[in-house]
Amino acid sequence: MSFDEIRSRAVSEWEALEGSDKTRIFIGAATCGRAAGAMALFDVIQKKLAEHNVEAIVGQVGCIGLCYIEPLISIAKPGRPHIYYSDVTPELAAQLIEDYVINDNPRPDLALGSTGEGEIEGIPRLFDLPMLKPQVRIALRNCGIIDPENINNYIARDGYSGLVKALGMKPEDVGEEVKKSGLGGRGGAGFPTGLKWEFCRKSPGNIKYVICNADEGDPGAFMDRSLLEGDPHAVLEGILIGAYSIGAGEGYIYIRAEYPLAIERLKLAISQMEEYGLLGNNILGSDFSFKLSIKQGAGAFVCGEETALMASIEGQRGMPRPRPPFPAQSGLWGKPTNINNVETWSSVSAILQRGADWYSGYGTEASKGTKTFALAGKIVRTGLIEVPLGITLEEIIFGIGGGIPDGKRFKAVQTGGPSGGCLPESLLNLPVDYKTLAQAGSIMGSGGMVVMDEETCMVDVARYFLTFTQDESCGKCVPCRLGTKQMLDILNDITQGKGKPEDIDLLQGLSKQINAGSLCGLGQTAPNPVLTTLRYFGDEYEAHIKEKRCPALACTDLITFYILPDKCQGCGICLRKCPSEAILGDKRLVHIVDQDKCSKCGTCLDVCPAKFGAVVKVSGEEIAVPSEPIPITPAKKGTEDSPESSVSDET
Repeated sequence: MSFDEIRSRAVSEWEALEGSDKTRIFIGAATCGRAAGAMALFDVIQKKLAEHNVEAIVGQVGCIGLCYIEPLISIAKPGRPHIYYSDVTPELAAQLIEDYVINDNPRPDLALGSTGEGEIEGIPRLFDLPMLKPQVRIALRNCGIIDPENINNYIARDGYSGLVKALGMKPEDVGEEVKKSGLGGRGGAGFPTGLKWEFCRKSPGNIKYVICNADEGDPGAFMDRSLLEGDPHAVLEGILIGAYSIGAGEGYIYIRAEYPLAIERLKLAISQMEEYGLLGNNILGSDFSFKLSIKQGAGAFVCGEETALMASIEGQRGMPRPRPPFPAQSGLWGKPTNINNVETWSSVSAILQRGADWYSGYGTEASKGTKTFALAGKIVRTGLIEVPLGITLEEIIFGIGGGIPDGKRFKAVQTGGPSGGCLPESLLNLPVDYKTLAQAGSIMGSGGMVVMDEETCMVDVARYFLTFTQDESCGKCVPCRLGTKQMLDILNDITQGKGKPEDIDLLQGLSKQINAGSLCGLGQTAPNPVLTTLRYFGDEYEAHIKEKRCPALACTDLITFYILPDKCQGCGICLRKCPSEAILGDKRLVHIVDQDKCSKCGTCLDVCPAKFGAVVKVSGEEIAVPSEPIPITPAKKGTEDSPESSVSDET
């Protein structure tokens, strides 16, 4: 079957679906949706439809990126737009079937937005919502829209047309098109993709490999997972285009085993490609043949580094190799190898589908195109976004992300994962591109973006991320293995009130040595959180070291909980809730905290009635309190704030 025939059949199937005389209901069933309870909605919806003897099409899509309001479902009645509903529980799903599918009430009060032709009064357009409107979805173009397990859905939306176009070009011209687009590697470094391909294509040898790096291990990052779960064929098409340009006959997708749904959908997608003649010998009747395999990694963060990744595929321990030679000259099994990450491959397929000029129209002069980011941490709207490079941090955090929850102040954002830097409020107007972030001391990385509020201790943040990178160090080179351990020991001392003035210079000196002497990017960038927090939040280090005080009241060893004798009402709530039994007292007695038993969990502060405000958390100061429980002062008895009038014995 020719590709024209394949595409014609796929388009007919898509048009029949969109124009069906049956109601269509789609559920966001990626990992985020499933974790929020999406799979339970299928049974409820099917049962409710059967109860009313209504035939409908019930299917699945990937994640559209609005992870903070999952599960999401869309309902499209014949001839009407898709209406999206968020935070859908089984009870709400049954109610929507009853109200809209059966009784034709779309419930604008519950609707999130709509897509497609036509509008419904009281329901905004989905892509006009604040989180979606500023986005330009290229890598994520199909996520949340198509069924990721149906290759025809992908083909109907121009899927594999980029491959067909590439097969009609000379291999070197395909690389030139990618080079012309300005696409940089989205794995972190931003190295020009087309140039990287050229190095590999020009390397001597008949056996060459391409690899998709899906070993996503950054805390708070989920870009690769969501893309593979929502649109695996976009990535696979990009891999084929790259392999053709380079002259590779075999490739691997290296993905961590912790991504079972992504692996399942990749396996299915590969089998569908083989069935359609898009993989294997003489693809689409051409001279190009290609074999693709999946290699599951065991979750080592260092295997995200390309030479360690190749060692793992070869069956060796995942440890980096010295460079040169670079993989383009001597990579997998000593053969020329090209490695790009998931987002890069998805962007490649879009570039060949729509052209280099179209893609380079987005972004900045030096950083072309778009970038996906995983918004996480202290931000109202968490989720996955894709925006043009050059957008500011403020536009992302406060425009798309909705700002900081509970009216708290923004403090910092970390870009680039555990090896990225922490940028302060004064840099919110910073354009997000490779050069600017590097100048500020951070990195783009694969796209993690963790937001922090005023209650975050930046010394503790540096300690946390260094704990991660130190633990994930493969141990091959001394600067990384021992240097990060020494830095971590110093940070632990500082957060425990044992820091010394000379620790600041020691941290900076170690950072420079580790950066200069480490073999791979893990060690070279591991000091970034420390260096940027020293640079932008040096006053917090000074407070920890000189005053033995944590300004954010976050470091356990530097905080103390007290019960204020003039405000305690002896209600006993904190006493009953304390998990370490550190509260002493009785009804009508002022309670006290046994500091030797206190675990600093903060439960007493959380449960103390706000109108009393008797529990306080302090750092670097002492408050005079009784050494043992004492009677409440008589002046308070019988007032409206007294235990008798305000707190029952059952509270």
